[in-house]
Amino acid sequence: MNKFYCFVITFLFGCFAFSQNTLLDEITSESDYKNTFEMPAFKAMKVVNNQSTKLAAKGDLYLYVGHRFGAIKGGIGSLFGLDYANTKIEMLYGLLNEVQVGFSRESFKKTYNIHVKYAIKKQTSTFPVSIVGYNSINLDTSLDENIYPNLNFNERYVYISQLLISRRFSDNFSLQLSPSVVKHNFLTTQSKTDYNYILNTGSRLKISKRSSFNIDYSHHLNRLSSSTEKNVLSLGIDMETGGHVFQLLFSNTQASDEAGVLTMAEGDWLKGDVFFGFNILRVF
Repeated sequence: MNKFYCFVITFLFGCFAFSQNTLLDEITSESDYKNTFEMPAFKAMKVVNNQSTKLAAKGDLYLYVGHRFGAIKGGIGSLFGLDYANTKIEMLYGLLNEVQVGFSRESFKKTYNIHVKYAIKKQTSTFPVSIVGYNSINLDTSLDENIYPNLNFNERYVYISQLLISRRFSDNFSLQLSPSVVKHNFLTTQSKTDYNYILNTGSRLKISKRSSFNIDYSHHLNRLSSSTEKNVLSLGIDMETGGHVFQLLFSNTQASDEAGVLTMAEGDWLKGDVFFGFNILRVF
């Protein structure tokens, strides 16, 4: 177990050396803002696994690729999880000023997702926080009608609503709080609940000109005592390199979609049941 944690810590801090010096020309430069308090709190649309208050600018098209390998504790037999992967591909578009829409497909639960993300209020020198709304609908196509013969199509839907509240305290540090609700139309076991209330926290600590250490945590407020699901802790490194943002991460969930992250995680950090993954964000 000690070797596992040494590996995680060494990997995360070793990533600092690979951070490139090329500024993301396509992504809004900090010099474009009048003062520190008007700059975005985060560089990517996700803190690690959870949504951030960052939005696509009007007319900008982003490609997001999220990849999560299997559990590291699988050891050499699965090449520390590399044999088993979950992939999410998403297109994000700045439809209007401060309004972003997106569509994705994830191999976990064979999930399709559409979302809208919109700014409610921006942090300025006279207003202390940025407030962003996020609403999405998931379609779970993995549910087998042979197993659930009475399943109707509407029961495949999962709804997610989040209020993202962030503050950039300085050039180096940002913090976010995000109350969330996840509604499942169909429950596969009696240990699940249809309405799920979750409180997410996240932060970004800048450690060099082009890289930062990010962390987010999701605490389920009404999980049933019989549930095997866990609260999610994710640690990551953001690196800006020539038109991309790379996010390398460790988390106790293999999912990358909000519904999976917030309500379906079963990994346990204390048992080494942790997944390595990465996000790539490219703007066109």
